[in-house]
Amino acid sequence: MRKGRKELLIDRMNKIPTDAKSLTFLNAAIITAHGTFKFQKLLLKEAREIVAEFKDGNRKIQSAIGHAATAELMTMLLKFPVPQNRIDFVQRTEDAALVFKLKKRAPEGVVLTREELEEIGYELGLLTRSA
Repeated sequence: MRKGRKELLIDRMNKIPTDAKSLTFLNAAIITAHGTFKFQKLLLKEAREIVAEFKDGNRKIQSAIGHAATAELMTMLLKFPVPQNRIDFVQRTEDAALVFKLKKRAPEGVVLTREELEEIGYELGLLTRSA
């Protein structure tokens, strides 16, 4: 059964973390601390809307993307600068994470190019922590 227009609007609104103080870009759906997490698949349009919400609200946006090709691809997709930034990140309840997730695991020790990332395929997701 197809969702109605109102249900789709509610689904979209539930994905935008209005109470989050910061947004961090991650290149994997990694649980960085003990707690209760929710991971939701995002359409590209939804991911761009979330970035715009944080930018327009002057909320902190940071990157924890450790690979240059992933940062380059995310910059292109989101139309927002996503620098390569190899940092340790521990997600708190006031943090939201926009996740770039490969559809298949890369071979061990291989550093992928942007083209190879696109060939493997990826999805975007929103990772939030409630406790």
